[in-house]
Amino acid sequence: MEAVIQPQVFWLIIFVIMVVIELATMGLVSIWFAAGALVALLLGFTRVGFPIQTIVCLIVAAVFIILVRPVARKHFNHSRVRTNAQSLIGESGVVMEEIDNLRSVGRVNVKGQEWAAMNAAGDEKLPEGTSVIVREIRGVKLIVDKKD
Repeated sequence: MEAVIQPQVFWLIIFVIMVVIELATMGLVSIWFAAGALVALLLGFTRVGFPIQTIVCLIVAAVFIILVRPVARKHFNHSRVRTNAQSLIGESGVVMEEIDNLRSVGRVNVKGQEWAAMNAAGDEKLPEGTSVIVREIRGVKLIVDKKD
């Protein structure tokens, strides 16, 4: 005798797995599949077939990912602390060695650390002693703007 799992049990298991993964990662990815599984679970109590339940699950997850995730990301995890080099973005620094993008030279001191740097404004040279703000990081170089 072959054991067949009921659709409701299947969707309940998928729902629980997706919620556990979301709680472990807090990445705002698997929660949308949990929502899809929940809708499919509810459909499992009707006469809707399993293939339709699966399609509805995937559609609900896709809609939530496309429409709700961007809004949720703005309001959720915004207090996440940036670490390592990413924490330098927005920080002020001082040019230690003239920044010249054409010669690919220049160094800045930010938070007591010396970094290779490039001027975000392009070919304009930034002389030693200029105050700058870190705008981004490309590889191992800080991209800086002259501080107003």
